[in-house]
Amino acid sequence: MTRTRIKICGITNAADAAAAVAAGADAVGVVFAASPRQVTLAQAALALAAVPPAVARVGVFVDASAEEVAAAVSACGLTAVQFCGAESPEDCDSVAVPVIRTVAIGMDFGLEAAEPFRGHVAALLLDTFHADKAGGTSQTFDWQSLGTVPGWAPLFVAGGLTPDNVGACIAALHPYAVDASSGVECSPGHKDHAKLSAFCAAVRAADLEVGE
Repeated sequence: MTRTRIKICGITNAADAAAAVAAGADAVGVVFAASPRQVTLAQAALALAAVPPAVARVGVFVDASAEEVAAAVSACGLTAVQFCGAESPEDCDSVAVPVIRTVAIGMDFGLEAAEPFRGHVAALLLDTFHADKAGGTSQTFDWQSLGTVPGWAPLFVAGGLTPDNVGACIAALHPYAVDASSGVECSPGHKDHAKLSAFCAAVRAADLEVGE
């Protein structure tokens, strides 16, 4: 049976990080870019301190300097970074940990934007295009409209995923991982622990259904 990995993003505190891990998350993300979920280095380090080694710790950035990214990797023990801005393939090469590259889907933006990053990133993350946001749109895109997806990197899918719709996303795209933030919150930056459990359970149920 295929096992879809689960990333819970927008973590701002240790209690939510622990709840995500307990629910079954394979990765937790902290946001260093402008967002209702933005954290400082100190806040991120506290939130991630109790995350066990087997769970990935991802820092999310939008056009940060190489020095800022390196400082966050060191201070927070990040095991991967996610770039959501105008970072180049060369910027990705300069990072000491694997890079997840966000690709906006919708309007005139699509998978062709990923091609320059072939060989430069460890994974691609598809999120919904929004004119005013580099990520964290809380909106789904049309999963059926993608056609053939790149096979040269693992595929993460984000954008408005909730316990109610993640199964349909998995059935449509068979991604390597799904990424939830606002869809498992009680308010921006604060996770609903019941929704975390429901989301992870919905992923596992979808895996069983897809595997039949």
